[in-house]
Amino acid sequence: MTGYSVKQLAELAGVSIRALHHYDQIGLLTPANKAESGYRYYGKAELLRLQQILFYKTLKYPLKQIKAILDDPDFDLMDSLEQQRQQILHEADRLQQLLVTIDKTIVGLQNQEQMITDEELYEGFTPEQKDTYRQEVTDRWGEDKLKEAEDRLKRLSSQQWTDVKAKGKEIELLLADLMAQNQAVDSNIVQKAIDAHYAHMCEFWTPNKEQYLGLGKMYTEDERFKSHYEQYADGLAAYIYEGIKVYCTNDMKVV
Repeated sequence: MTGYSVKQLAELAGVSIRALHHYDQIGLLTPANKAESGYRYYGKAELLRLQQILFYKTLKYPLKQIKAILDDPDFDLMDSLEQQRQQILHEADRLQQLLVTIDKTIVGLQNQEQMITDEELYEGFTPEQKDTYRQEVTDRWGEDKLKEAEDRLKRLSSQQWTDVKAKGKEIELLLADLMAQNQAVDSNIVQKAIDAHYAHMCEFWTPNKEQYLGLGKMYTEDERFKSHYEQYADGLAAYIYEGIKVYCTNDMKVV
C-alpha cells in the first residue's frame, strides 16, 4: 500500500493526528484508500489538499468555509495559490509593522522618560482596525474601560508584559487540557481555572459580572476571538464561555 499513514502525514505536515481524524469526520480531508488492516493512507492529491487547508487556516478561514471553497466544482489550485500568496504577502507586511511597534513599545517601557504614544500603541493595525477595535470596546463597555486598558498596558514594563502574556497562554492551555479530560464546566477544577482567567483579565481592565459574561459570549461569536482559542482545541471558546456562565452565576466565586 503506497501513500502516507495518518501518523506519517501528521509528522510530515506538522498537524495533530486528532486534527486529521477530525478533517476525515467532517469530509474536509478523507484518505485516498484504506488497507484491509484498517489503516488509512493519503496520496499526493490529499497532500495538496491538506496544504490548501493549512494555508487557509493560516489566513483565519473557518473549516466550514475552507471545505466549501475546496469542494467548489470551479476551484482552481493555481488560482488559489496565487490568491493565497498575495494575502500572505499582505499579512507579512502587516506583521513586519507590528514587529516595529513591539520594538518601540519595549524601548518605551524600558525607558520611562520616553513613553509610547497612543498612535504607536496601535501601529501595525490599519486605521480602520484601530478605530473599529477602540469603538467596539467603547460601545460594549464604555470609554472609561478603554482608557483603563490602554493606560494599564502602557504602564507595564517589558518583562511584566512578557509575564502577562505567558500567564494568559498558560491558563488557555490549562483550560484546553481540562476540556480534553472532559471535565465538567461546573467542576471545582474548571472553576478555579476560570477564576484564574478572570484574574488575568483584570491585568488589563476590571470587568463586572455582566461585562465578563459579554466577553465570554464574544469568544464564541467573534471570529477573531474564536479562532484564537480554537487554535488550541476545537470547541474551546464555547467551553470557556460555559465555564464563565457558571462562574458568574456563582457571583464570580469558586464554590
